[in-house]
Amino acid sequence: MGSSDKLILYTNHRCPWAHRAHIALSELSLPFEEVIIDLDTPRTPEYLAVNPRGLVPSLSFNGEIIIESAIVSDFLANQYPSHLLPARDSAEYAIKRARIDLFVDAWFSKFQAQLFKLFAARTEEEQGAVVEAAVGILVKEVEPKLGNAKPFFDGSEKLTQAEVLTGSFALRLVSLTKAGVYPTQLWDEVEKQAPNVAKWAKAVAAHPSVNGIYNEQAVIEGTKKRIAKIRGEA
Repeated sequence: MGSSDKLILYTNHRCPWAHRAHIALSELSLPFEEVIIDLDTPRTPEYLAVNPRGLVPSLSFNGEIIIESAIVSDFLANQYPSHLLPARDSAEYAIKRARIDLFVDAWFSKFQAQLFKLFAARTEEEQGAVVEAAVGILVKEVEPKLGNAKPFFDGSEKLTQAEVLTGSFALRLVSLTKAGVYPTQLWDEVEKQAPNVAKWAKAVAAHPSVNGIYNEQAVIEGTKKRIAKIRGEA
């Protein structure tokens, strides 16, 4: 293991899913080769030979191709033991992993699934309803799981696998609300009703491993275009 392994990451810096692998690689201080995949054009035959699904990220590990962002990120955390997860043979590994999995599931299957509805919400009334529902989910499903964050998940002073898997989306929550892409009332309500989430998300967004590849203006413009297309305004 370690520096003798050859890692090639096929990625795009605007993609929040590929961003997960970047956070893991940064925290693990692993050298890797980067191949940028243009997501605005049809995938090349060369890349489809790497990943027939045409998605990013894909990771080549000593010639073995690993795909899907959560699988890539978990592979890296398991292959290179670190602060991201307890040692697999430790007494706390299973329970820590369960806590992380529950947190990540709550974030994506509950909160993020609701938040994505903002993309199709045309009127202020529709957006307000989405914000209210999304914040309500945060309060119920996510806020209690961050009660002991210091400032990261489960009392950690360093990033954990919970942040690897959710950090790119927490960053966008902070960034896109500040930019007005998401309604500004969203962050106001998060700070008011889910202070644990707000404090954690700000700490995550400020971390170099999370924001290192983040081109805020490119993501803002790309998200605006995506929203306009979904709403039929493009």
